[in-house]
Amino acid sequence: MTAKPSVFPSMGRLLVYGVLALATAFFLLPLYAMLVTSFKDAEEIRSTSLLALPGSLNWSAWGTAWSTACTGVDCNGLRPFFSEVYECMAALGLPRDTFMHEMGVSQFEINLLHGDPLLLADQTFLFKHLLKEVALKHGLTVVCMAKPLAKTAGSSMHIHQSVVDLGTGRNVFSDEAGQPTATFRHFIGGQQAGMADFTALFAPNVNSYQRLCHPYASPNNACWSLDNRSAGLRIPASSPVARRVENRLPGADANPYLAIAASLAAGLHGIENELEPTAAIQGEFEVPEALSLPCTLHAALERLKRSHLARELFGKEFIEGYIASKTMELTSFFDEITPWERRVLAAQA
Repeated sequence: MTAKPSVFPSMGRLLVYGVLALATAFFLLPLYAMLVTSFKDAEEIRSTSLLALPGSLNWSAWGTAWSTACTGVDCNGLRPFFSEVYECMAALGLPRDTFMHEMGVSQFEINLLHGDPLLLADQTFLFKHLLKEVALKHGLTVVCMAKPLAKTAGSSMHIHQSVVDLGTGRNVFSDEAGQPTATFRHFIGGQQAGMADFTALFAPNVNSYQRLCHPYASPNNACWSLDNRSAGLRIPASSPVARRVENRLPGADANPYLAIAASLAAGLHGIENELEPTAAIQGEFEVPEALSLPCTLHAALERLKRSHLARELFGKEFIEGYIASKTMELTSFFDEITPWERRVLAAQA
């Protein structure tokens, strides 16, 4: 006769489970008390039991905690830092448009007002130094790397471009009926023709390609689209007077003078040569081989080295000097062995 095992736990096991459950409840009780108390106002905390559920959800304590958390040497959150940034911008005559939190950890989007490209490059250069100096006063560190943190969104320097008639101030990307002009199309065509050749100017460091070659809202392509953020060239939804081309390739680490010059030079090349763009992409798409971009600094420098367009627009001396400088940086990087190589490859070799 075969005995069937019991499907019920023994009394000893039940006793162990009971002790563990009581211990768990005991250690979680402070967390429960903290959470229910956080949703009560001061009067309700005084008049009710510590463990009683709140009569209604009061979010004011949470708002205070997030806005006045201690950062650096100050317990007022980031408010003192941004207040001083605004004051310094006003003192330096830097007009600001939008400040907002972005999708990355402690990542903020900062928009400067549109205007003359050389002036915008000056303002961008000065603004980055302003941020770092003010941050030091508040015990903070501002980082403008393209990819400072792994597994999260990188930091970019999107360039919104439009061209206006010097005499009338009219946006030449729109005609009198508010429709896109041939100049608009040719500007996009020029951008597409130059993006791969100029990638080393838009993404000038080894770290730049950590941003470009990961799928965190960083398009590594020369496709264009109407308001599709997966495209390297995006046409934001706007009125005809504000029609513009957004170059989404440059990273926050790019030299603003070179990035703006390269982007506008490519557009001018398209206008002068009446280059037609490819068809706009929509929704999910596969990047055609002709519109893919270099995915490493070495590949980008090799592409720049072979570019007749770069030499025509920037001059032979500058291009060769830039390549030499960046090649030295790349050699310095290859002199280092990364922790990943030691951790993963050392055990495999």
